[in-house]
Amino acid sequence: MTGAGAQLRRIERYYDTVPRAFARAEAIGPFTLFVSPQPPSYYARPRLGGEGPITPRDIEAVRARQRQLGVAQTFEWSDWVAPDLVGVATAAGLEVHRHPLMVLRQPVAPTLPAGYRLRVLDPDDPALPLAVAAINVGFSTPGTAVGPGGPRDRDAAVRADDAGNALTRDKMRRRLMGLVVVEDDSGPVAGGSHSPRDGVSEITGVATLPCARRRGLGAAVAAALVGDAHRAGVDLCFLSADSEAVARVYARVGFTQVATACTAVATAP
Repeated sequence: MTGAGAQLRRIERYYDTVPRAFARAEAIGPFTLFVSPQPPSYYARPRLGGEGPITPRDIEAVRARQRQLGVAQTFEWSDWVAPDLVGVATAAGLEVHRHPLMVLRQPVAPTLPAGYRLRVLDPDDPALPLAVAAINVGFSTPGTAVGPGGPRDRDAAVRADDAGNALTRDKMRRRLMGLVVVEDDSGPVAGGSHSPRDGVSEITGVATLPCARRRGLGAAVAAALVGDAHRAGVDLCFLSADSEAVARVYARVGFTQVATACTAVATAP
């Protein structure tokens, strides 16, 4: 097995492991459906170690169960594991999206511009709701272009320490999540997280307020998350980039594409 193949096998096991801490796993044909008792809902993935073809009928069986449960009809997989599933999912009426799946090769530490501070949050940090709000505002305007979304939008998006923030704090206390934030004088303007399991961690949720983009903040967040993961004993960091443009940002801090991560969602009930 090649180095990339060994890494992808570890990533597949990671995808099967992570949701089990918060959701139950249901076997439906060649898929495993992860069902969470509270939002966010999880995905269905090809069963770990499964073999054989997947058919539109298999996908419909999962969708029927998802409809019964009232959860999102979402599927995720790597083209390395199921290279034919894109065509099958499309034929089954799902909308498929492809994302560069990247692993860290040679870490590079970018320079943070003057006027910004970067830190790893602890679970009880009072800035956590603001950090989450900044990330959410960043994701509400996809891409890397500079835009009008700024601190006022972040502040308006802050929620009380609701169930979502409480779950984030709980994950951090259990060392199942690390959260990094970049701040200026107004507060958090960029952030992201990683979730370590068995020496592997996925870099997720990296976003910057649109008004603060094109300053290297996202790259700095990704690099800091890698450092935090390594301190937690992780030796394999990976991520799925939203687009080729975003992938180029991660390439600047040492990530290389090794496969394609696919997501599929239902376009009709």
